[in-house]
Amino acid sequence: MRGAALALIALVLAAPAGASEQRPTAAELESELVCPVCETTLDTSNAPVALRMKAYIRERIAAGDTKSEIKRKLVAQFGEGVLAEPPKHGFSLLAWLLPLVGVLVGGIALAYGAWRWSSARETAPLAAVGPPIDPDLERRLDDELRRFDG
Repeated sequence: MRGAALALIALVLAAPAGASEQRPTAAELESELVCPVCETTLDTSNAPVALRMKAYIRERIAAGDTKSEIKRKLVAQFGEGVLAEPPKHGFSLLAWLLPLVGVLVGGIALAYGAWRWSSARETAPLAAVGPPIDPDLERRLDDELRRFDG
């Protein structure tokens, strides 16, 4: 029963993704592609090349191309730098993995440092502040303090 529910949820969530692939919108593609001149997404760029790319996207959508076909043609013309997010394969996979590895390593280092710091505080003996006080001097000091308080 639980498996069927998960499968149903996956199908419900996959339907919009499939529809987006088959019938992309210009706004959707413009937010996923970068202007090669100003290096901002097409939806925020007004550079001449960006305007030509936007027109090309609208033409290809009208012709019935899928999102991946349009992206593939633009990458062939301008290179992978036109993609707003790097591909998730090959050398570009490092752009996805390195931040995760960095966060993981940083978290482990922070946890280890906190553990070492807390265990060092628990086991460290209290250091003496100075040389021991003469017992006679300590008694006289206590007497003076009692007289001052009283």
